[in-house]
Amino acid sequence: MTHVAAFDAAFARCPLIAILRGVKPDEVEAIGEALADAGFALIEVPLNSPDPLDSIGRLANRLKGRAVIGAGTVLTTADVAAVADAGGTMIISPNTNVDVIAASASAGLVSLPGFATPSEAFAALRAGATALKLFPAEAASPAVLKAFGAVVPPGTRLLPVGGIAPETMAPWLAAGAAGFGLGSALYRPGLSANEVGDRARAFIAALGR
Repeated sequence: MTHVAAFDAAFARCPLIAILRGVKPDEVEAIGEALADAGFALIEVPLNSPDPLDSIGRLANRLKGRAVIGAGTVLTTADVAAVADAGGTMIISPNTNVDVIAASASAGLVSLPGFATPSEAFAALRAGATALKLFPAEAASPAVLKAFGAVVPPGTRLLPVGGIAPETMAPWLAAGAAGFGLGSALYRPGLSANEVGDRARAFIAALGR
């Protein structure tokens, strides 16, 4: 199975990306297990976390076959190669950098760039993006997402990221959100694995699937 096919299968099971910004390697496996046990299948470690490549490698080994692991805040093509070497297969960025997207796609990795305008959305898709991250979602709205959905190619997955909580998901889903990236409402430094698991289950319940 290709990395993109594995992502597609995981996304079909649960279209929620856990963003573990600030997580440390010595706690990441317990948190990853709690997320997987709750039903999450997509986990991101942002590269501005402590020793992120170590955490990515640990998750990739621990959750092999259970979750797709990747990096967030990927800003350069060198970062793409480093994440792949660590065992990550999902490249997530806050911006639309066509070089990063193209490098990810050419390596067979999943590319999830951030976008905020139609021009960025189409540039990302041309470069080979797997799906698109509407970021920051706090600066947009479900109506904006719906408008994007009307013009991008059919089947393009749009994921709001930023400020998403279980109680705010319904309007986005109604507007056509395919999934979400979940940050501090799911994980922040200092939360235990049990607390993260409880929050994960609340998000999955809010999906209403």
